[in-house]
Amino acid sequence: MASDKKFVEEITSMEEDFAQWYTDVVKKADLTGYTQLKGFMVIKPAGYAIWENIQNELDRRFKETGVENVYLPCLIPEGLLQKEKDHVEGFAPEVAWVTHGGAQELEERMCVRPTSETLFSDFYSRDVHSYRDLPKVYNQWCSVLRWEKTTRPFLRSREFLWQEGHTVHATAGEAQERTEQMLNVYADFAEEFLAIPVVRGQKTEKEKFAGAIATYTIEALMHDGKALQCGTSHNFGDGFAKAFEIRYVSKDNTLEYCHQTSWGMTTRMIGAIIMVHGDNSGLKLPPRVAPVQAMVIPIQQKKGNVLEKARELMETLRKAGIRAKIDDTDKSPGFKFSEQEMRGIPVRLEVGPKDLEKGQCVIVRRDTREKITAALDDAASVVKETLETIQNDMFENAKARMESMTYTATTKEAFCEIAETKPGFIRSMWCGERSCEDEIKDQLGGVTSRCMPFHQEHLSDTCIWCGRPAKAMVYWGKAY
Repeated sequence: MASDKKFVEEITSMEEDFAQWYTDVVKKADLTGYTQLKGFMVIKPAGYAIWENIQNELDRRFKETGVENVYLPCLIPEGLLQKEKDHVEGFAPEVAWVTHGGAQELEERMCVRPTSETLFSDFYSRDVHSYRDLPKVYNQWCSVLRWEKTTRPFLRSREFLWQEGHTVHATAGEAQERTEQMLNVYADFAEEFLAIPVVRGQKTEKEKFAGAIATYTIEALMHDGKALQCGTSHNFGDGFAKAFEIRYVSKDNTLEYCHQTSWGMTTRMIGAIIMVHGDNSGLKLPPRVAPVQAMVIPIQQKKGNVLEKARELMETLRKAGIRAKIDDTDKSPGFKFSEQEMRGIPVRLEVGPKDLEKGQCVIVRRDTREKITAALDDAASVVKETLETIQNDMFENAKARMESMTYTATTKEAFCEIAETKPGFIRSMWCGERSCEDEIKDQLGGVTSRCMPFHQEHLSDTCIWCGRPAKAMVYWGKAY
């Protein structure tokens, strides 16, 4: 019992210190490891398996929209990076440079890609010639390097995994359609697969991606009331096309500039899963993304044929399409239960001598700890039904929590009071001026505009901060 107790005692309560709770969960769930390189992490099997499921599901959804996968180099010549002024200025502080090839100094230094707009633009300038070549809807799965000052596993590390889509189109309308389409792919994925409710909207000019004419985002709310940008989609217009001479001969035999988009989602989503769904017992994984959906735990496994029947049960679950494993180690049942909860496995199935006498097992939900008794012959169907219920319940619970932490302010006084006393989103009207954004951030401890939601509401006629005529409703909040 002492070892069982120690396993869960090592997690700091999220109410006591949310940041430390997060670090404890990442560590105890065995998701990452540290290296001698500061700011870099090892993604261990338990963490990488989550990313594989994210990757596989996103890739499937991408391909349904006509996306094809490619791979481009990880190094960008400095001259290429310099071609788009706004873009290079936006990334300059985070760039890591390669100056030598072996012992020889390079004639031109190269950066390790922080993102690949310039590489794709250079590629498209060579590959696109006619309207018949368009559109090109490409994506690559890779890692990128950004020299972040402050790092935290999954949320902000110097190297992270992601996908970056880069598309090129004949018209502005087609580019805008693709930009919005991919944002909706992200939003649906987050809600349907990860059980994370999101707000869909457009970033302000201040917060948009460097080099874009418009950036769209999905914003989620973590357990502590801070926002997390979970996925973005950018419309570049013809800015990169003009910088890189990406032109095509139209049907009318005229030479036209192309229009481009890019969109990305990263391993940050693993951090989002932890912070939206986790509790003081550890990780809590939505069944659809969970690498292991059901853990079979034999009780008194050395008695009779308990272990044999437990293994048969695992195989039955697997044949039914459930990702199942068995914990047949010599650890105590209490420790196994704690470990299963810490790792966020959605259900466990307890099987002991008394259960076998009755031809049953006990199914325990990770999210509610509800116990369900099921006949062994019915276990697979009951587990399937239970997993679907857990998935839906986790989304509804997260949605209810987000709604309970979303406030509306129609006066500056109310806006300031909410920002200073209540974590979460604040909805209010805004004049569209950057000066107001800057003052809000400076005076309210880092509150920033998260997005102008697609679903706009008219809350008042004037800007919450300056009193000038309002142009848009904005979601505000502190963010990771």
